[in-house]
Amino acid sequence: MTDTTSSWKRTFLVIWTGQAFSLLGSSATQFALLWWLTIETGSPMVLALASIAGFLPQALLGPIAGVWIDRLSRKTVMIAADSFIAAASAVLAIAFLLGTPDPWLIYLILFLRAIGSVFHAPAMQAAMPLLVPPSELVRTGGWSQFLSSGSLMLGPVIGTLLMTRLHIAAVLAIDILGAILAVLTLLAVRLRDPENDPSATPQLMREFRDGLDAIGCSPVLKAISLPVLFTTFFYVPVGSLFPLMVNSHFGGGAWHASLVEVLFAGGMLVASLLLGVWGGYKNPFMMIMASIGALGLALVGSGLLTPSGFLAFAALSFVMGMTGSFFSVPYFAVIQGAVPPEKLGRVISLLSSLMALAIPVGLFVAAPIAERTGIAAWFSLSGGLIVLAAGLGFFMTRGLPLPEAASDLAPQKEASANP
Repeated sequence: MTDTTSSWKRTFLVIWTGQAFSLLGSSATQFALLWWLTIETGSPMVLALASIAGFLPQALLGPIAGVWIDRLSRKTVMIAADSFIAAASAVLAIAFLLGTPDPWLIYLILFLRAIGSVFHAPAMQAAMPLLVPPSELVRTGGWSQFLSSGSLMLGPVIGTLLMTRLHIAAVLAIDILGAILAVLTLLAVRLRDPENDPSATPQLMREFRDGLDAIGCSPVLKAISLPVLFTTFFYVPVGSLFPLMVNSHFGGGAWHASLVEVLFAGGMLVASLLLGVWGGYKNPFMMIMASIGALGLALVGSGLLTPSGFLAFAALSFVMGMTGSFFSVPYFAVIQGAVPPEKLGRVISLLSSLMALAIPVGLFVAAPIAERTGIAAWFSLSGGLIVLAAGLGFFMTRGLPLPEAASDLAPQKEASANP
């Protein structure tokens, strides 16, 4: 199932080194573009539309993308996706060099970049179980998140520094360079793919239904995914409004916004390091739901702060970053262990698509409410609803068998699917 210990660890390190540079560029670019829109418009609706442009491709293409990820070389899919994202960033960099682009062009580029991510992220997640031993999925997930968080922590700092010293096109150039480095590292390694019949004709609808069946036959996936979906519905709109919270409620500038982003990523970094060393709590369900509850409480506290409470908001951002790693890493480890490798790409894409479908609805709900009540009030309201989601999750996962490793869930799932 896996290479020798030294071999898979070396391959894992090479891949994620390239991905860390790519994420660094993407983080700097994402921050720079959202801050540019914040300063240019100051509108929650504009930021909501930018976020929708970034999430809509997952909702539209995710289910189909997962089917093709399971049939094609996952390494090839990742290389093509990184290259496509770099090309989209290059177009926007040229537009900024030629003048001031309209917001619609930024929406378009965010949409195109997201198309690449629709294929890249599930392909990466689906490739891991064929590289990493099952007992190491949570631990390597922690190290993966550690590298990602480090890149996300430095990204806003680099974005702010380049925006204050150079043209915004320089930030996009960093993104392009990071994507190129990611492609080069992928070319340097070998990745296994699940065995498929190369002569078989793809049957998208049948294979799509297979992915749905894989989710429907697993009580574990249903029980943990509903609270995560509910959390996504309320949290992602809040996350998109972080720059506006800093600017309008606390009166901060670009450096204040970048500090919040750095601390949020720093929380992810610390939590990921702990998971990489510790391996996670023995009860992954409890870990996921407790982290969701802590996220909701941190949002409630953020919304109750006065305009002079920026430092407290920055500290709570660190806490929110920690909760993100503490529920996302075990969540994906459970999925990787519960689903056969040949179906994993479509299952991850389907679950991601369900979350993506909730995001535009949540953004359209959040933006007008934030316009009327203020950003801070929406933070508190959404936090309270996320706490309720955690309570729902505790109830739904009560009584489920507790695996010693995520992979222990696979036989249960297979047995239910094949009586």
